[in-house]
Amino acid sequence: MPPRQYSRHSFTYGIQLRSRGEKTLWLTDRIPFSFQQRADNRFHVVQSGDSLFSLAGKYFRPYPRAAGLWWVIADFQPQRIHDPTIELTVGSVMVVPSRRVLEEEIFNFSRRKFG
Repeated sequence: MPPRQYSRHSFTYGIQLRSRGEKTLWLTDRIPFSFQQRADNRFHVVQSGDSLFSLAGKYFRPYPRAAGLWWVIADFQPQRIHDPTIELTVGSVMVVPSRRVLEEEIFNFSRRKFG
Protein backbone atom coordinates (compact mmCIF):
# COMPACT_ATOMS: atom_id res chain seq x y z
CA MET A 1 0.00 0.00 0.00
CA PRO A 2 1.47 3.40 -0.92
CA PRO A 3 1.74 6.15 1.69
CA ARG A 4 -1.17 8.54 2.21
CA GLN A 5 -1.22 11.87 0.41
CA TYR A 6 1.10 14.43 2.11
CA SER A 7 2.75 11.72 4.22
CA ARG A 8 6.46 12.17 4.98
CA HIS A 9 6.84 8.56 3.88
CA SER A 10 6.02 9.63 0.33
CA PHE A 11 9.60 10.82 0.12
CA THR A 12 11.34 7.54 0.92
CA TYR A 13 12.79 4.94 -1.36
CA GLY A 14 10.86 1.70 -1.52
CA ILE A 15 13.01 -1.42 -1.76
CA GLN A 16 11.40 -4.76 -2.52
CA LEU A 17 13.11 -7.83 -1.10
CA ARG A 18 12.24 -11.45 -1.68
CA SER A 19 12.40 -13.80 1.25
CA ARG A 20 11.12 -17.37 1.11
CA GLY A 21 9.12 -16.59 -2.02
CA GLU A 22 7.37 -13.55 -0.52
CA LYS A 23 7.91 -9.94 -1.53
CA THR A 24 8.46 -7.46 1.28
CA LEU A 25 8.62 -3.70 0.81
CA TRP A 26 11.06 -1.86 3.06
CA LEU A 27 11.17 1.91 3.27
CA THR A 28 14.54 3.61 3.57
CA ASP A 29 15.30 6.96 5.17
CA ARG A 30 13.58 9.84 3.48
CA ILE A 31 15.34 12.88 2.16
CA PRO A 32 14.14 15.77 4.34
CA PHE A 33 13.37 19.15 2.84
CA SER A 34 15.84 21.32 4.71
CA PHE A 35 15.54 24.96 5.72
CA GLN A 36 15.84 27.44 2.90
CA GLN A 37 15.72 31.20 3.20
CA ARG A 38 12.65 32.38 1.29
CA ALA A 39 10.99 35.78 1.07
CA ASP A 40 7.62 34.21 1.88
CA ASN A 41 8.73 32.23 4.95
CA ARG A 42 6.53 32.86 7.96
CA PHE A 43 7.84 33.21 11.48
CA HIS A 44 5.99 32.05 14.57
CA VAL A 45 7.00 33.05 18.09
CA VAL A 46 6.31 30.02 20.28
CA GLN A 47 3.64 30.54 22.92
CA SER A 48 2.91 28.36 25.94
CA GLY A 49 1.15 25.18 24.80
CA ASP A 50 2.41 25.29 21.20
CA SER A 51 3.63 22.05 19.68
CA LEU A 52 4.67 20.99 16.20
CA PHE A 53 1.24 19.39 15.85
CA SER A 54 -0.68 22.52 16.84
CA LEU A 55 1.45 24.76 14.60
CA ALA A 56 0.91 22.46 11.63
CA GLY A 57 -2.82 22.44 12.34
CA LYS A 58 -2.85 26.23 12.45
CA TYR A 59 -0.72 27.01 9.41
CA PHE A 60 -1.74 24.11 7.17
CA ARG A 61 -5.46 24.07 8.04
CA PRO A 62 -6.71 23.67 4.42
CA TYR A 63 -4.90 20.32 4.07
CA PRO A 64 -6.45 17.04 5.20
CA ARG A 65 -5.08 15.90 8.55
CA ALA A 66 -3.16 19.18 8.85
CA ALA A 67 -1.65 18.38 12.27
CA GLY A 68 -0.02 15.36 10.62
CA LEU A 69 2.14 17.77 8.63
CA TRP A 70 4.23 18.50 11.74
CA TRP A 71 7.19 17.00 9.89
CA VAL A 72 7.21 19.89 7.39
CA ILE A 73 7.81 22.43 10.16
CA ALA A 74 10.29 20.13 11.93
CA ASP A 75 12.35 19.66 8.74
CA PHE A 76 12.21 23.34 7.82
CA GLN A 77 13.99 24.65 10.91
CA PRO A 78 17.62 25.82 10.57
CA GLN A 79 18.36 23.14 13.20
CA ARG A 80 16.06 20.30 12.10
CA ILE A 81 13.87 18.79 14.81
CA HIS A 82 13.87 14.98 14.91
CA ASP A 83 11.39 14.35 17.73
CA PRO A 84 7.88 15.77 17.30
CA THR A 85 7.10 15.30 20.98
CA ILE A 86 9.74 17.69 22.31
CA GLU A 87 8.48 20.71 24.18
CA LEU A 88 9.06 23.88 22.17
CA THR A 89 10.82 26.70 24.01
CA VAL A 90 8.46 29.60 24.71
CA GLY A 91 9.71 32.72 22.91
CA SER A 92 11.74 30.83 20.33
CA VAL A 93 11.03 31.52 16.68
CA MET A 94 9.86 28.73 14.37
CA VAL A 95 10.16 29.12 10.60
CA VAL A 96 7.05 27.98 8.74
CA PRO A 97 7.17 27.50 4.97
CA SER A 98 4.52 29.28 2.93
CA ARG A 99 1.76 27.40 1.12
CA ARG A 100 3.58 28.19 -2.14
CA VAL A 101 6.74 26.43 -0.90
CA LEU A 102 4.60 23.57 0.38
CA GLU A 103 2.88 23.04 -2.98
CA GLU A 104 5.68 23.87 -5.40
CA GLU A 105 8.68 22.45 -3.60
CA ILE A 106 7.98 20.23 -0.59
CA PHE A 107 5.03 18.31 -2.05
CA ASN A 108 6.46 18.38 -5.58
CA PHE A 109 5.93 15.03 -7.26
CA SER A 110 9.51 14.97 -8.55
CA ARG A 111 10.75 14.64 -4.93
CA ARG A 112 8.75 11.46 -4.38
CA LYS A 113 10.95 8.39 -4.33
CA PHE A 114 8.36 5.76 -3.44
CA GLY A 115 7.37 3.10 -5.90
